[in-house]
Amino acid sequence: MGLKYSNKINKIRSFALSLIFIGFAIMYVGIFFKENMWLMTAFIILGLLAIVASTVVYFWIGMLSTKTVQVRCPSCSKVTKILGRVDLCMHCNEPLTLDPNLEGQEFNEDYNKKKKL
Repeated sequence: MGLKYSNKINKIRSFALSLIFIGFAIMYVGIFFKENMWLMTAFIILGLLAIVASTVVYFWIGMLSTKTVQVRCPSCSKVTKILGRVDLCMHCNEPLTLDPNLEGQEFNEDYNKKKKL
C-alpha cells in the first residue's frame, strides 16, 4: 500500500478549506445552546476564529505561491509550481525536483527537510 502524496500548495489550500467547514460546524453546534447565551456566543466566536484562521492561511499560501518556481511538467506539459526541493505536479502528480542530485531517485517528501537524509 503506497503513500498518498499531493502538491504542497494544494495540501495547504485543502487545510484552509477544511478550517472554513470546521468553523461553520462549530457555529452550528452553538445553535443547540440557545438557552445559554454565553455558551452559544462562545461557540459562534470559536467558529468565527476558525474562519478567520482560514482567511489568514489562504492569504499566506497566496503570498507563498507568488515566490515559487514555475516549471513545465515533463509528463503532462502543463505549467506547475514547485515549493521546496521536491514537489509534485499540481495536475498529474508527477514527482518534480530542481536539485540535480535528486534526479532519478524515488520521491520522498523528507528531501524538503533541513536535516540531510
